[in-house]
Amino acid sequence: MRDLYKRLGVPADADSRTIDAAIEACRHTALKHDAEAVLGVDARRDHYDRLHRRLSDIGRLRSRLGLTHAPHWQGDVANDFSLPPDIADSRHQQLTAKVDALVNAQTTLTRWRYRLMWLIPLLVVVTAGVAFALGWLSGL
Repeated sequence: MRDLYKRLGVPADADSRTIDAAIEACRHTALKHDAEAVLGVDARRDHYDRLHRRLSDIGRLRSRLGLTHAPHWQGDVANDFSLPPDIADSRHQQLTAKVDALVNAQTTLTRWRYRLMWLIPLLVVVTAGVAFALGWLSGL
């Protein structure tokens, strides 16, 4: 869907006279007819404004998730509501890095847990042996 306000070069909160002047100045015939049909009728403009806000919100969300420049979002038609990414890494990349770090920590913990399973009884036996030896030596 095309952003008629963006294509006409007017803000979304422009009054009807500004929009009518922009429509008259438009040289693109199909855009001019679409703008007259949608923005020229108050009921249609209200409906379009609600849809415009929703699509703008989706565009901001895609931008924050880093989905703006994916191959399937390229092209003139799909980019009207696209914004450049506002962060260096996408949220998906940040989340993937955190999950990878947690998986590595879990793997390390699991590995050490199996080693500690044998270490604890060994420490008990060594401690008992040392206590017995100290008791035996103190009795001499």
